[in-house]
Amino acid sequence: MNNPDICVAQPAPARAFPWLAWAGLLTAVLCWSGNALVARAFHEAIPPFALAFWRWSLALVILLPLAGVNVWRHRAAFRRAGWRLLVLALFAITSFNTLLYLAAQSTEAINISLLNTCLPLVAFIGTGVLLGEWPARRAWLGLLVAAVGLLYLISQGSWARLASLQFFAGDLIMLLAISLWALYTVLLRRWHGYLEMPTLALLCVLIALGLPFLLPLYLLELARTGGFETSPANLGAIAYTAVFASLLAYLGWNRGVRAVGAAKASMTNYLMPLFTAILGWMLLEESLQAFHWIGGGFILLGLLLTSKLAGR
Repeated sequence: MNNPDICVAQPAPARAFPWLAWAGLLTAVLCWSGNALVARAFHEAIPPFALAFWRWSLALVILLPLAGVNVWRHRAAFRRAGWRLLVLALFAITSFNTLLYLAAQSTEAINISLLNTCLPLVAFIGTGVLLGEWPARRAWLGLLVAAVGLLYLISQGSWARLASLQFFAGDLIMLLAISLWALYTVLLRRWHGYLEMPTLALLCVLIALGLPFLLPLYLLELARTGGFETSPANLGAIAYTAVFASLLAYLGWNRGVRAVGAAKASMTNYLMPLFTAILGWMLLEESLQAFHWIGGGFILLGLLLTSKLAGR
């Protein structure tokens, strides 16, 4: 897929360097794997609307000096995009991560990662229904191969363990979040002709439009819970979500979707449980087992079958 707005500040279009698009997508999924861990680890310390509100507030403060000038220069393009920007902001900024943090109040991090992997199927169907672009048979084969790897990874090579997984009320909230994120991903592709502005400027405007809708929800929560302690750990968690799970991840994701398409981009979500395991190994000294490598290998093979590396 070709979109000029990601090329404004770039020396060459993304399609000339497809590996950059895939690197951005993998970076996004890695950052969001950490976000799921943070959401669960701090679900008692930081209320969900507070985490969402301060995450995006800090991200906007960081982004304004970098993108403010380009927002002004491309104001005509933003006016042409109009209500489409508001819809994208409501899905991507106001809703998705807020629902994720709500889900983390009553479900486990592994469930959040697991349900995130429903995105490829939802995006495949959404791309076909809304864009009329049904993936080729090779892409569906890649989806199947990656799904096998995902199930093997989650089950740790034991189908009895897979059958014993427990699901909670928060899982339904997470499914709603994934559906909204899939819709955002597909609409980002559908409306690419209206989004002819630099990537940083687009993200800045989306945050600015989505954040006010979070404010009343945060104020209601603040009145009910009294907020959270401004400890170094809590502030560090907010900083991570603002810098990595917001700015870095969204920039990588938006670039990747425009370069390779919504269906292919969504396939990288299958790597989220694997990345979560790797982060646990790096940060929590948890061991990596054979099932991690076997499941991860199948997932990577599925990604290759749906990418340009596997041919058309």
